[in-house]
Parts: sequence; C-alpha cells; structure tokens
Amino acid sequence: MNLSFLAQATVSGDIGLIGTGLGIGLILIGASMGIGRIGSAAVESIARQPEAGGAISTNMIIAAALIEGAALFGLVILAFIK
Repeated sequence: MNLSFLAQATVSGDIGLIGTGLGIGLILIGASMGIGRIGSAAVESIARQPEAGGAISTNMIIAAALIEGAALFGLVILAFIK
C-alpha cells in the first residue's frame, strides 16, 4: 500500500478534503439506509393491515422527509466546515 498520497495530502493541507469526502459519504449512506428501513417497514405494515395503508404511507413520507432534511442539514454544515 502506497501511503505517499496521504503523506502529500497531509503536508499540503488537503487532508481536510479527505475527511469532508468521508463525511459526505457517511451522511448519504446513513440517510439512504434510514429511508430504506422506513420503506421496508411501511410495506410490511401495509401488507399486514391493508386498511391502515393511508395512515402508514403518510407517516412514512413524513419520516422520510425528516431524514432527508437532517441529511441535507448535515451536508450543508459539512460544506461550511472546510
């Protein structure tokens, strides 16, 4: 493994860009996993109780919007840190 890139990034001050990239990746992975879990739980719930499908869908959309808002907030904060 060649660590010269990491050493060069540390010397030139670009190590923050590596951290920013990792942070963005983690935020997006976490948000997508959260929305995926909400979607799968909503589909299972609707399959068990089809008559409650409207309420479940509404709650799912609200929760997904909150997760996306938190992810967007995290991305904006991370963009202004560097």
